[in-house]
Amino acid sequence: MHIFCNVEFAKMADIIKHRGIVENINGSHIQVRIVQTSACSACSIKGHCNASESKDKLIDVYDNHAADYHKGQNVMVNGTTSMGMQAVILAFGVPFLVLFIALYATIQITGNELTAAVAGLLALVPYYLIIYMCRKKLSRKFFFTIEPINN
Repeated sequence: MHIFCNVEFAKMADIIKHRGIVENINGSHIQVRIVQTSACSACSIKGHCNASESKDKLIDVYDNHAADYHKGQNVMVNGTTSMGMQAVILAFGVPFLVLFIALYATIQITGNELTAAVAGLLALVPYYLIIYMCRKKLSRKFFFTIEPINN
């Protein structure tokens, strides 16, 4: 059984490569559209199954050589697996811990589950505000590069 996947993993440099199409260029800012697919999207019976899924995503890439690209060009978007893991931790791991700690502490203090649920959700507000305020610093940490695909 062969499964086609348009995401390539380069083991040496721990790089994730994904095919995309240049959608827009504005100065050094390039927007690239990629199709994010589930593992079973290439299956021959995906039309009869509800599990297959694909979504278009726009990726922002900043490149000093943006003038070398043109709208509609096929490119390879590169990112690192460590960058992906850090993003997952920031998006899911830390909020889960904040929610869990707030729930546990509030139940221990009040004994009321409804109060604990509200406190848990409210505890996430400062976290997401901090993430929002640090978005410029995070954008320097989470960056993508592109390279042309020679057809």
